[in-house]
Formats: sequence, C-alpha cells, structure tokens
Amino acid sequence: MPNPDIIAFCNQKGGVGKTTSALNVAVGLTLLKKKVLVIDFDPQAHLTYSLGLDAHDLKGTVYSVMKGTTPLTDATLDIKGMKVLPANLDLALMEAEITALSGKESILKKKLSAVSDVQYVIIDCPPASGLLTINALVACQEVFIPLQMEFLALKGMSRLLTLMEEVKKKFNKNEPAYRIIPTRYDARKRLNNAIMDKVRERFGARVFHAVIRENIAVAEAPSFGQSIFEYAPKSHGAEDYLALCKEIIRKRPTG
Repeated sequence: MPNPDIIAFCNQKGGVGKTTSALNVAVGLTLLKKKVLVIDFDPQAHLTYSLGLDAHDLKGTVYSVMKGTTPLTDATLDIKGMKVLPANLDLALMEAEITALSGKESILKKKLSAVSDVQYVIIDCPPASGLLTINALVACQEVFIPLQMEFLALKGMSRLLTLMEEVKKKFNKNEPAYRIIPTRYDARKRLNNAIMDKVRERFGARVFHAVIRENIAVAEAPSFGQSIFEYAPKSHGAEDYLALCKEIIRKRPTG
C-alpha cells in the first residue's frame, strides 16, 4: 500500500466545525471503503469524546505515543471501522515537556513514518499555534481548513496561513497544500453568501465545491458519541459530508 495521505484539520479559531469535520470526514472515508487512522491531537479531547470514549479511562493515547512509552499500534483503537489514536488532558503537558528536545517539531512525523496500513491519516489539531499544531503541519501533506462563513473566521484563517509559511521556511522544503471546507453555511443569510463569494474569489480551486450547511443534527451528533452518518443518515449534514469525502478521494494527491 502506498504511503498514506496525511491531512491536518486546522483553524486558529474555535467553533468553526474543525473537530466535527475531522470526525465526519474520517467516518465518511471509512464508509467509502477507505482505510483511515484518525488522531485526536487536541488536549481538549473533543474528538475522543465525540466517538463515545471516556478520555479518563484511556491507557494508551497520542500523548504516550509521542512520549515513546506506548507503541502507536498498542495505543490505536478500532472504532467504527477505522483506527483511532485518542487523546486526554495529558496531551496539554506535551508542549512543556518537549520544549528543550532537539527535533521537537518532527516527533509526530517520525511516529507516523511507520504507518503503512491505511490510506488516510486525519489529524484533529488544537485551535492554537503551539508545538502540537507545528508537529501536525510538519507531518502532513495537506491542511484542511474548516471555515465558517463569517468575518472573524477569516481573521483566524489568516493567522494559520502565516504559521504555515513559517513552518515551511523552518522545517519543510515543501509547504503542505491547503484547502478550505466551507462550514455552517446558511444560504438565507446575506453575510454568509457575501463571505462565500469573497472566499471563492480569493482562494479559487483551494475551496472545496462541497459545502457543509448549517444543520442542527451535525451539532447534536457528538453528544451521542456518533458521527452524522449514524445519528442522522438522511440529514443535510450527512449528505454534505459524504459529498466532501467523495471530492477528497477524487482529488487525492499522487506520489
């Protein structure tokens, strides 16, 4: 099997649908017969909880993998037909503990270098620009930016693009490609439409054709430990995320 496509879901602003999108894309790709590893790389562990897991009960997590105390294969769980590397609050300790280490920005990349049994690795990043996010940006080939169609969300995105440029200069010869997922879109709102037009005009082909519409079921599903495909399979949310997954597969990078 060729090397997996490693995708980091990032946005410096919270509440834009980052974790929701990472989870539903991972599950959607699995439903489309792709082999997926999804990594909760956020100390808040929202993706872990959204899968119905209790972060307090976990023994092997992404933190113990990063520390080198647990092999990645031992910490990985099989859930909903995909592999899951969960998180808990211990991950918040990581940045302080690795600050003095040489090569601290590439730890995740090294851990993922041995992964060869999946086609996609999905990383849910924290809404911050610290060492965890930098590790994800160094490790990935693509950054998916869930972007709510509101003005302040655009501001958060500009900070992320600046961070990506800094990572490229310091650690990567090739900047990871980035693409934008329009989220929480309501066609009835003039501001949403105006921002959508502005985003498509500015970023062109970097913006996915698939749009995630505002949908209450998408917001409700995580509290039941479910993806949108389980919670409301006939909803607009399930329809939109499936369309997004199909577009991701069609445009998978080669090499």
